[in-house]
Amino acid sequence: MSINGMLTILMYALAPFRWLLIMGLIIIIALHLLTYRRGYKITHHRSRLTNLLALLIGLTAILWIPWLTHSTLGYVATVFDWIALLGAAAATSVMAFIILHPLSYLISFQDKE
Repeated sequence: MSINGMLTILMYALAPFRWLLIMGLIIIIALHLLTYRRGYKITHHRSRLTNLLALLIGLTAILWIPWLTHSTLGYVATVFDWIALLGAAAATSVMAFIILHPLSYLISFQDKE
């Protein structure tokens, strides 16, 4: 199957959830705009708790992603399946960091005032 064919199938699979993806993206962008207006810079703000929580969410994703897709870890048998599962867990961890890091800044920013 070509890349173009795979992307076509992916677009048809995501079509019913397009509005949820757009709403999530709007919320994340609004969160980042709010924090940047208050002086947030991703390289200057450090939060070990945020890093730990994002890592834990990513690690637990290995357990709940198969459940979410109505599958089990027993069906993750091939190398490609494990790569896909680990990629989904890594993406979950990154998304958790993208959401939690600005939120931790807003919480610490309110404590300073």
